[in-house]
Amino acid sequence: MLKQRIITALILAPLALAAIILLPLFWFEIFIAFVMGMGGYEWANMSGISKRPYKALFAVFILACCLLQTYLVPTELIWYQGALNPVYKLILGIAAIWWLVSLLMILAYPRFSAIWKNSKSIRCLFGFLTLIPTWVAVVSLRSHMHDIDPFYGVSLIFYVLGIVWAADIGAFFVGVKFGRHKLRPNVSPGKTLEGLLGGIGASTAIIGFAALHYQVDPTRIWMHILIGGLTVAVSALGDLNESMFKRCAGIKDSGKILPGHGGLLDRIDSLTAAFPVFAFCYVMWMA
Repeated sequence: MLKQRIITALILAPLALAAIILLPLFWFEIFIAFVMGMGGYEWANMSGISKRPYKALFAVFILACCLLQTYLVPTELIWYQGALNPVYKLILGIAAIWWLVSLLMILAYPRFSAIWKNSKSIRCLFGFLTLIPTWVAVVSLRSHMHDIDPFYGVSLIFYVLGIVWAADIGAFFVGVKFGRHKLRPNVSPGKTLEGLLGGIGASTAIIGFAALHYQVDPTRIWMHILIGGLTVAVSALGDLNESMFKRCAGIKDSGKILPGHGGLLDRIDSLTAAFPVFAFCYVMWMA
């Protein structure tokens, strides 16, 4: 199992990094759209849909929604005169509300879960509210200031990836060594409060380095630290969110597409929360 995980990571990581750095903006949008479509297939599985044609139908629906936005909002109009397209901004605002609702669902679980647990349609709606904003967030960050510096948006994406990955590593080691208090045992028994705090601590160094890299005004560093910390905390929420839906569906992994890793959503669950929330905060207070 470990060997499979390592081989899969060694193959996929360079491909993902190459796509972020090298793909032209339009093709990057298409690439992320297909990733979200694959995520849609797995989300349908977590929603209790067992027949492959119906899972494929939901995947195509998610893909089509992303491609439709690419058609309606050309790359050069995603940002106009320093402002994000109003539709994209609205979607990010809806995503922020959705993740607040998700937090309440996780805190209350399993109470009140009957409202949505037995409805495949509602659970698919949750997938729509998770995957579409992720596409919007990643594309919005990647395209910011693209006409001035094509790699500025790349650095924003790597910033989010960096703090989330640092948080995952910190949470793992601190949780294993010092974890005592379960975060939400009804949702994910392995997550601990100590691990969450360790993850936030591990990501602080990257947040501070980024503040220096972007030459942030010293009077605004507190805002960058606050938004970075919020992004890390929300990434844990994305992990718990997927765990909750997998538990409802009675499955261990979201899929089997990645040998040794499970499904695609098992690897990007944290990012589906981190990217939309960070992008919303970035657009509102940092751009």
